[in-house]
Order: sequence, then C-alpha cells, then structure tokens
Amino acid sequence: MLNAVNWDTYWLYVLTEMALSLSPGPAVMLVIACGLAHGARRSTCASLGILSANAIYFAISATALGAVLAASREFFTAVKWVGAAYLVYVGLSAIFGRSSPITVSTAGTRGNAPRDLYFAGLTLQLANPKTLIFFVAILPQFVDARLSIGPQMMWLAAGSIIPEFFILAGYGWLASRARRIATDERYARWTDRIAGTLVLGAAALVMSVTR
Repeated sequence: MLNAVNWDTYWLYVLTEMALSLSPGPAVMLVIACGLAHGARRSTCASLGILSANAIYFAISATALGAVLAASREFFTAVKWVGAAYLVYVGLSAIFGRSSPITVSTAGTRGNAPRDLYFAGLTLQLANPKTLIFFVAILPQFVDARLSIGPQMMWLAAGSIIPEFFILAGYGWLASRARRIATDERYARWTDRIAGTLVLGAAALVMSVTR
C-alpha cells in the first residue's frame, strides 16, 4: 500500500487540498452558519454531509463513470443550476426568517435536526460545480497513470477528507464562539439576513462558473 501513490507529488496534493479547503466557499459558509445557529458539535453534521459527498465523487472518479460525467456538458450544467438553486433557496429562507439549515431565529425547529444538517451538507456539495471542477481539473494532475487507480484514490481521498474535516470543524468552532450573540433575540434576525446574503453571494459565484 505504501507504493500505491507517487509520494513526490502526494504531499503537494495534500497542501493544495488544504489551501482549497481553507478558502471561503459555499461549504465553508454553510458550516459557519450552522456553527452560529447550533454550535460546533451540530455544525459537524453539515461537515460530515459535505465530506460524504466528496467520498462519493472520489468513488466515481475511480471508475469509468467519472470520465463520462466529466465529458458531459449537460451534466455539468445541471449540477451548476441545481447547486445554485439550492443555495438561493437556503439564502432566501434565512433572509425571510423561514426554517433552513442556516436560519438562526428558527434554530431547534423542523429543518434543523442533525439529519437535516447532514443532508444539507451532502446536497450542497454534490450539487456544487466547484467540487466537480476539482475532480475534473485538479485531481487528475496528481494521479500517476503507472500505478493502480483504486489504491491511489483511497490515498488521495484520505489526503483530502481528513484535513478538510479538521478545517471545517475549525470554522464551525470559531463560528460557535459568537453563537451567544448571534442567537440573541435582538440580533438573530440580523444574523439570518447576513448569512442569507452571503449564501446568495455564493450562489452567484456558482452560477458564474463555466466549464
């Protein structure tokens, strides 16, 4: 197993993945919003949903199906618009104070259960075209064609998912430090509006992504 990857490039891959994970995006925004609304422990549910989606994409990339999806303009376009539509729904729900994974003023209501936060993270990441771009444009650069694909994908998945878990957990923990203020009745609605606006901005970024 130690010969399953090219170690000369593997650690560069890990550093690249960490830099991408640290950069703000829809996934980070969702985790921050969940940390504000529900605390660090509950924000982990959203993080696990995000990482589950990444694991699914790694599994697809290890098969011929990955190449088929990567070459499909229709699939890319569908992913982009589904992802953007979901982010718009979440953002507008927060702005208007309706129950959603990032709505602080309705924390504890239906739509905020751990399974709902997990599903929100899973859906967002599966429908995020930036995730697809990573697997289409960046990941292949670190795959050695001389080595077996399956074991390589296992190592590459570990080098991506493990660091990203701790990075997302860190964002959730930092956001949870402001939870007492964010969930105060005097500020909760403003928190909803700010979080919703940021998520709408993320939706605009998703819609601007071209193949």
